[in-house]
Amino acid sequence: MRRTPVTRLLLIAIVAAFGLQIWGELSGTDLVALGANERTAVLAGQSWRLLTSMFLHGGFLHLALNAWGLYQLGTLFESWLGSTRMLLTYFVSGIAGSLASIAWTQMPSVGASGAIFGLLGALIAFLLRRHSQLSPQGKSILSQLVMWAVINVFFGLQVANIDNAAHLGGCAAGFLIGLLLRERGSYRSVAEA
Repeated sequence: MRRTPVTRLLLIAIVAAFGLQIWGELSGTDLVALGANERTAVLAGQSWRLLTSMFLHGGFLHLALNAWGLYQLGTLFESWLGSTRMLLTYFVSGIAGSLASIAWTQMPSVGASGAIFGLLGALIAFLLRRHSQLSPQGKSILSQLVMWAVINVFFGLQVANIDNAAHLGGCAAGFLIGLLLRERGSYRSVAEA
């Protein structure tokens, strides 16, 4: 992960935040008090929750799944398109996912998945714009990303307490960003080889 320092730092941040979250919960602090995204609080002026909720998770399995997704998509994105673009896409998509969540759901929400779906959406849009130039490997990667998005949205509709609004909001924001992204030299070597 030498070429992907932002992915590494974000992974460290969500794991560290989970450690603080466990410590807080042991002392009787709930997720809302720790910074979960919660409609009433955000509308009352606590807009920082749109960001802090991206670093909290609903349990170890939630953290593990998001860490795995961040590692896979973050490494790919950052290798192809660079650290600055990855960081910008991650945070813009995550905040968009948080906004979608408070617009469509009543329950408090936590997790990095809106931002991760943003990386997914950006990669899909980036590759779709270049579909005719992609190698078979690049087309295969695009197909896998689309399938991963479909499966995750379907899974989210089947399981209670999954915030599909955050997923779809983050993915939509990432997709729009991906339409604007231009190639870097490292992109060609991966997707067009």
